[in-house]
Amino acid sequence: MKQLSDEELYRLMRGGDQRAFAELYERRRPAIYRYALHMSGSRAAGEEIAHEVFVRLMGPRAGFDARRGSLEAYLYGVARNLARTARRMGRVEELKDQPVEHDVVGGLIRREMVAALYAALDALPEQYRDVIALCDLEERSYEEAAGLLGCPVGTVRSRLHRARMFLAARLKPVGCASEVAAG
Repeated sequence: MKQLSDEELYRLMRGGDQRAFAELYERRRPAIYRYALHMSGSRAAGEEIAHEVFVRLMGPRAGFDARRGSLEAYLYGVARNLARTARRMGRVEELKDQPVEHDVVGGLIRREMVAALYAALDALPEQYRDVIALCDLEERSYEEAAGLLGCPVGTVRSRLHRARMFLAARLKPVGCASEVAAG
């Protein structure tokens, strides 16, 4: 049996088919959540944003128009806008709900690294955060990211290059062992 496209599932969902919505939700929600998590730096905000994306998709004023792009791009766009709003309103908290680890030192180092990464991501302008989240964290191709962001592949490449340069500078260790030993 042929798998229905997102757009076909959306059309069926708008016609009242609950199974179509469930399939679309199961198919796209995990990626939307991960994207929202990367854009917000918060598991709670990621969950809330992913949920709200699908609530809006079901709503009477869902703004999806297949002539303007894919349903997947629309879902990412809604998630992006919700993450921006949450950040602007200060509703995003840091990742603090890390599981308890048996390796205390290793756990502290990992939490510090995650916190440093999200702090650096937070300092990026949004267009750079988008490409890092999609290409580096979600491992999407340049072409996929361009489709989801509605921009040319060259724009994705240049933004990604600038974003990586910024992150490398921001995450560069202050000193290294050889400098400490020599000093």
